[in-house]
Amino acid sequence: MSPMLLFIFGQGPWEVLLIFFAVLLLFGGKKIPELMRGIGKGIREFNAARSSIENEIKEGIRESERTDRKQIEEKGE
Repeated sequence: MSPMLLFIFGQGPWEVLLIFFAVLLLFGGKKIPELMRGIGKGIREFNAARSSIENEIKEGIRESERTDRKQIEEKGE
């Protein structure tokens, strides 16, 4: 495991190992891949929603800038 992964949540290597074994005991070896797929799907959906919101905000800003420029041009004429 990479050091970044081990310390990403402020956990040391022993704590991460303990968490891994607790998950293994709770869910069993056959359920872990299904659990990880579910987590991965959730992360992908979250990132897609975040990207969509970012795009909407950027488009709104662009539209606002276009409107402002148009109003400035109309006042200048």
